[in-house]
Amino acid sequence: MAKVLIWRLARMVATLFVVTFLTFSMTALLPGDPINAILGTDSVRDPAVEQRIRDDLGLDDPFLVRYVNWLGDAMQGDLGESYINAGQDVAQTIQDRVPVTAQLAVMAIGIALIAALPLGILGAYREGKWQDTSSSAFVQVALSVPNFVVGIFLIWLFSVQLGWLPASNWRRFSDGIWGNMKTAILPATALAANQMAIFSRLVRSDMIATLRENYVLSAKAKGLSDGYILRRHALRPSSLSVATVVGINFGALLGGTVVIETLFAIPGLGFRLINAINQRDILVIQGIVVFVAVVYVVINTLVDLLYSVLDPRIRRS
Repeated sequence: MAKVLIWRLARMVATLFVVTFLTFSMTALLPGDPINAILGTDSVRDPAVEQRIRDDLGLDDPFLVRYVNWLGDAMQGDLGESYINAGQDVAQTIQDRVPVTAQLAVMAIGIALIAALPLGILGAYREGKWQDTSSSAFVQVALSVPNFVVGIFLIWLFSVQLGWLPASNWRRFSDGIWGNMKTAILPATALAANQMAIFSRLVRSDMIATLRENYVLSAKAKGLSDGYILRRHALRPSSLSVATVVGINFGALLGGTVVIETLFAIPGLGFRLINAINQRDILVIQGIVVFVAVVYVVINTLVDLLYSVLDPRIRRS
């Protein structure tokens, strides 16, 4: 087990190194001069001031020198300061916005799992019957509709027609749990629609295969109830694919909520990333992308280790 942990950690570090290098390389290829973002294109510039800024930021240093300097600072938690908003620390910016996006991602995953598990189990248990056909049709629709369309429909129904929930005006936990939940439930549900469809399909396909295993057939022969077999013998080994996708999708949601955050005017990480790209705020872009990559890789490493908990056969091997 120690060898497995060491190998996983080494692979995680190597992946993060590649991600940081590629991120730094791609931001370096963005068109335009960062000085234009800092001083503006219409202002009258003092060449001495411009050169001093270049020297302070190391913009004239070779690419590898700039990368090594940035990576060294990043490993100490220093992601630099925003080019556009003077004095705004990038790490603090991420820290302020992560709770918003993380809450949306967690709620979306939770809503998706709550809906997907019963649908997937029902489809597998009643394979080929009308229950399976109906649930599969619903899942197909949810999978085909983009999340921003779901978001628009939810706004029209619950905000415009019924007036139950607000379409914007985000509230944090510090403003009250109920106010926060009222502003979070619609965007989280919009994000959950596609996730629910994916999770449901995975649960159904894995559950069908598990129900045909010899140990499940043996449990049926012993007279155990179908509900007990589904809960105790079939669900855990059928959740490996879902656990993998949950880990992958959670990391992806942290950086992929841009459209929903824009639609619902939510001050999250994805919305800030889009603003940084539009403003060519390079250090903010690098900081957010690297943060999402770290979360993504760490979660997937934990999911790999979780396999042995979910399936004893993997633990024995």
